[in-house]
Amino acid sequence: MAWPVGKREMIRFGKDLCSNLDAALRREWLETNGIGGFASSTLNGRNTRRYHGLLVAATKPPVGRFVLLSKLEETVVIEGRAFDLCTNRYPGVIHPQGFHYLKQFRLDPFPVFTFEIQGIQIEKTVFMVQGENTTVVQYDIENGRKANLAQLELRPLIAFRDYHSLTHENGAIDGRLDVRPGLAGISPYPGLPELYLAHNAREVENTGHWYRNFEYDAERERGLDFTEDLFNPCVLRFDLNSQSQATIIASTERRSAALGSEYRQAEVSRRRTVALRSPVEDGFVKSLTVAADQFIVSRGNEKTVIAGYPWFSDWGRDTMIALPGLTLPTHRYDAARSILRNFAHHVDRGMLPNRFPDVGEMPEYNTVDATLWFFEAVRAFLAYTGDLEFVRDDLHRVLSDIISWHVRGTRFGIKMDSSGLVNSGEAGTQLTWMDAKAGDWVVTPRRGKPVEIQALWYNALSIMEDLARRIGDETGRKRYSSMAALTKWSFNRQLWNEKGGYLYDVVNGGPADASIRPNQIFAVSLPYTMLSPERAKQVVGVVEQHLLTPYGLRTLAPSDSEYRGRYSGDPITRDGAYHQGTVWPWLMGPFISAYIKVNGGTESACRQAENWLVSLKDHLADAGLGQMSEIFDGDPPHRPVGCIAQAWSVAEILRTTVEDIYGIRPETKTFAATQIRFPAEVSRRRATT
Repeated sequence: MAWPVGKREMIRFGKDLCSNLDAALRREWLETNGIGGFASSTLNGRNTRRYHGLLVAATKPPVGRFVLLSKLEETVVIEGRAFDLCTNRYPGVIHPQGFHYLKQFRLDPFPVFTFEIQGIQIEKTVFMVQGENTTVVQYDIENGRKANLAQLELRPLIAFRDYHSLTHENGAIDGRLDVRPGLAGISPYPGLPELYLAHNAREVENTGHWYRNFEYDAERERGLDFTEDLFNPCVLRFDLNSQSQATIIASTERRSAALGSEYRQAEVSRRRTVALRSPVEDGFVKSLTVAADQFIVSRGNEKTVIAGYPWFSDWGRDTMIALPGLTLPTHRYDAARSILRNFAHHVDRGMLPNRFPDVGEMPEYNTVDATLWFFEAVRAFLAYTGDLEFVRDDLHRVLSDIISWHVRGTRFGIKMDSSGLVNSGEAGTQLTWMDAKAGDWVVTPRRGKPVEIQALWYNALSIMEDLARRIGDETGRKRYSSMAALTKWSFNRQLWNEKGGYLYDVVNGGPADASIRPNQIFAVSLPYTMLSPERAKQVVGVVEQHLLTPYGLRTLAPSDSEYRGRYSGDPITRDGAYHQGTVWPWLMGPFISAYIKVNGGTESACRQAENWLVSLKDHLADAGLGQMSEIFDGDPPHRPVGCIAQAWSVAEILRTTVEDIYGIRPETKTFAATQIRFPAEVSRRRATT
């Protein structure tokens, strides 16, 4: 795919791919509503996941998600002959096979499907309304009058269940339909919102049928239940001879189909505004800017970050890692400020929450790194905005308290020891980002002193030293400076693997863990580094040699006996591979930052970094269309797996492209800590943008 300067590349597929069932199913579209709800399916409309649906409503924004409307069964009737546009898998059969009529799919800027039947062209558009659990589906008909007695029939199929679950035929459902002019409503189960279907159909017929045994391929592959029954409450019939557009609006609110085109234009304008936030005239950066917007959502009166679609909510670790890339290069400073304030309010015993549960219980505090990434997010925010007043008045006390808790000790054995390094971990816990756990099996426990935790701790102490200097706290400045110096000395003494020429992954009093993992790259990429230039360059070289792939960094070197090259199978098998070789694209961000840093920011280093992103650019037209996947197989051809859209994947690729490759970064004294001076080549590169 080419990426022209100056505009976002449109993703478009023709008949050849649309009629290729496997290729079409590999590609999934995603629409979001800014409050945690979404709509998603495959390119040909066949649902392959339990998470697919036309209206997955966030009933307690941004969580409490329920699949209300799973899909629409679409049939065009021409002179008494029925042509099905939809595609489903039932046991042993694909039926109907509407993908044969799919002529084109494009993301323009939302999913547009073009069908052609008997000379009639039908263009179907799907999008969501921002701030509402509302999905608009429109069918624009061309040449409809050429056929006699042509009509469109839509059969809504509802699930009304938690998005992690599946529905099966049951007697508890209340299938009664409340039919009014232009509006049908159904409330099948107590305690769930009513689903309203606004429409401009000429006829609504009550049905009350169950469609049984839909099969979801992705769930079967994941070793989970994969069969579902869906309920059809009615049929909506539209006359294609007398109307050129059919509209249905699925919502938890009463809406009018007459507003469909108005909603559509508003969403087109909103997305155009989002794209204009791109910091450079580059098609790839513009696409990432648009992708980033889907993760920033509301939680009450504040903003938060959805870690990934379709199954993650807002996680503390993911939010802090993703915040700089999602919000700062694109000048979304108010969103960044709101996210920082929101999470600061939830700090407890010196820890940031790792997860806000879907059902609204208390946040979970079970991470050692989310809290330390909070410091880096604050530093980046201050570097871009210069808003020292906000950091001083709203965040500084929280940051100081976090340091104090880490010195005296908090949950899960998280405590700075006499060496100035941070210990963490208890039996049965997984506190770092390598947090896979299957039952009682902690795949990568990493108890003791993980390398990236020490890098983040030193970075946090250095940030606090700088803040203390800025606000005139000389006592604090000296304290943090002294702590950072001890941490740096101990880090180089305990974690440097002299024989291997790289950093140990974990030290814990016994034999050091010499596994080659990507966690050591943060000791180079973070603004404040403890390594000499020579050691930093060695680390980058080892990571490049053993872990770099076209889509990111492997989590373990293939030469390791514990390496797992494919992420597939049941949950236990997948969890066993999650951080044992699986490729994570978000790690490409810190790797490129580190690579360009140790190579002095030269033009040749930037060109090399650009070359490493070519496959990820092409990936925007694969898997989650317009998005970046969560993970890839460690082995070639590096199949995309996991979530189809991951916040930190988008954020880190966007951040490193803008800051490191284009050299557009805030000019602050904080960057002096890297001891890297970017030469004139980067300045000239910036001027060309």
